[in-house]
Amino acid sequence: MQRGSGILLHLTSLPGAYGIGSMGREAYTFVDFLKKSGQKYWQILPLGPTGYGDSPYQSFSTFAGNPYLIDLPLLAEDGALTQADLIEAQLPEKSFVDYPELFQTRFSILKKAFQADKERLKPAISEFRVRQGFWIESYAMYMALKFDLEHAPLQDWEPALRLKTLDAITATYARLGEEIDFWVYVQYRFFEQWQALKTYANQNGIKIIGDIPIYVAEDSADAWANPDILLLDENKIPTHVAGCPPDYFAEKGQLWGNPLYNWDVLKEQNYEWWMNRIQNAFTLYDIVRIDHFRAFSAFYAIPYGREDAVIGEWRKGPGMNFFHALKERFGESLPIIAEDLGLLDDDVRTLLKDTDFPGMKVIQFGMTPGENSEYLPHNFTKNSVAYIGTHDNDTLCGWFEKEPEHVQKFSLAYMRTNRENYVQGFIETLMASPADVVIVTMQDLLQLGSETRMNTPAVLGGNWGWRLSSTEPLTDTLSETLRSLTETFSR
Repeated sequence: MQRGSGILLHLTSLPGAYGIGSMGREAYTFVDFLKKSGQKYWQILPLGPTGYGDSPYQSFSTFAGNPYLIDLPLLAEDGALTQADLIEAQLPEKSFVDYPELFQTRFSILKKAFQADKERLKPAISEFRVRQGFWIESYAMYMALKFDLEHAPLQDWEPALRLKTLDAITATYARLGEEIDFWVYVQYRFFEQWQALKTYANQNGIKIIGDIPIYVAEDSADAWANPDILLLDENKIPTHVAGCPPDYFAEKGQLWGNPLYNWDVLKEQNYEWWMNRIQNAFTLYDIVRIDHFRAFSAFYAIPYGREDAVIGEWRKGPGMNFFHALKERFGESLPIIAEDLGLLDDDVRTLLKDTDFPGMKVIQFGMTPGENSEYLPHNFTKNSVAYIGTHDNDTLCGWFEKEPEHVQKFSLAYMRTNRENYVQGFIETLMASPADVVIVTMQDLLQLGSETRMNTPAVLGGNWGWRLSSTEPLTDTLSETLRSLTETFSR
């Protein structure tokens, strides 16, 4: 990766009048800000439709885009909506995303656009449908059924539907054909708007770093359409699920609940499903961050039905065999970042070295006096991506205020700064490090507190909601400060 720096800000956190950030004017304004500030990278979270807990890491599909991110004014410019529709769709300004409110209001306005567009765009949508055929039909039918069944989870569907018998699928097409077409249309519009935004970013020298979760959700079109690649019983119910064992962050571990992969079956299929997934990610993003990379070495398996992650076992992952297949398909030099945080062992470190993917370094993890941690900037290596914190960490201001005095003193001494300027000290130290790429969260650039934290792992509710209230914080002063730092440290 080219030496440079960038900002982590998910699309949902952009400002706007419709309850959530989108792929519209504010996103283009943010690209302009990045360019003006001398940045090269924009990192975002997964773009998939959010499901349980509003988490982008628990999506209804690993291939689909989030309908909430479709920009309504752009639809109006294209004739799919009227100005009256836009006024009706506006929501009161809030400093967070109100997902329940969006759920109640957004799909009706998208259906208006669908009714206006379905005949006019029929040839283009049909071509899109063929091109995305390896996932779009199962996703569209799955979503049509979710709404028809009042959002019951997949595991509660009647057996014929859950097991996708031919009779059940045929009957669903006959009964819900219009709804299935609607969900295809939504994806057509999403990909249309996203590719336009990505093209604009690339033309302005900005590369998009995207994120794919290692696992798919239990209640998802992925699990419904591809049960053979997952560890499921004869009723398509998981036998074991994913998570992390107890650690510093969670005394009972983290129970994610995702079904685990049947790597033996995937290997027999030459990892075809994963190849399609990576191809899709390479289309969406310039650089792909694979979450929970260590699971390719070994993954933690928790018996299905447990309430926490205390009881579980480590099982071997596919290892380098998977990445040999990946490089054979896409080439040796892959634009991939390995999220290698957490509990590491020699096998994980060897796998990371053999793939030659850049790993991640987080300064917050290194601020223990006397440890000479690998997360201290003087120990960073070139082939890495460095952060103060990620979306799973507290903001720098929130973290610093909560740390004991000896950690605060060590941090200030290491950054050669004082309490009045410690945020700037952290950012400057990060920028000066050998890491090829430095990414700073928007919250830390704006010196915001814990109330703006994006996610607290192992805590359900209250996450993924933070938004910029307007574009006003993206000032010329902030831009000039960033540009000066990038020039000073050759980024």
